[in-house]
Amino acid sequence: MSEIGPTIKVERYAGGPIVIRDYDPTWPQQFDEERKRLEAALGSTAIVIEHVGSTAVPGLAAKPIIDVLVGVRSLAQARSVCIGSLPKLGYTYMAEYETWLPGEMLFRKAVPGPWTHHVHVMEESSPRWDELVLIRDYLRRYPEIARAYGDLKRALALVLGDDIAGFRNAKRPFLEALMIKARAERAAAR
Repeated sequence: MSEIGPTIKVERYAGGPIVIRDYDPTWPQQFDEERKRLEAALGSTAIVIEHVGSTAVPGLAAKPIIDVLVGVRSLAQARSVCIGSLPKLGYTYMAEYETWLPGEMLFRKAVPGPWTHHVHVMEESSPRWDELVLIRDYLRRYPEIARAYGDLKRALALVLGDDIAGFRNAKRPFLEALMIKARAERAAAR
């Protein structure tokens, strides 16, 4: 983080400006390889491991970071296993993120950057679990919306440079509107 003026801190993207790449067909394979390493490291602590985020959506332009969602029975019980095991795979525990992502542990691979993987550890019952899976599945079903999302991310990266917090915040209205549609679609299907 760097400071602007005397008190405002800005979270910076590691490795320089935010880069949005065209979809890479090797991303699912990269996830599968990492999933196997995580399964071996976490054992029965991980009850499910999912590929989420933009790299999990065929055709979607994305930051080249594989987002991995690890479901655990109890975050409290999984904490020591994850903190003890994931650094051996090259991950850094990002404890400061728990202040704005309660109920989740975030690990980054390749700190200080450029980052290559994020592991999000949480209970499957977490509302954030539902959001991450819901967004992924909706974008997979609607390629035209995925393209629009990719275009938005490219524009934001161009304007915001390495301001990753600003990038995240600027995407939020699009993702919130998408979640409303996805939840309505899910409710209608029940």
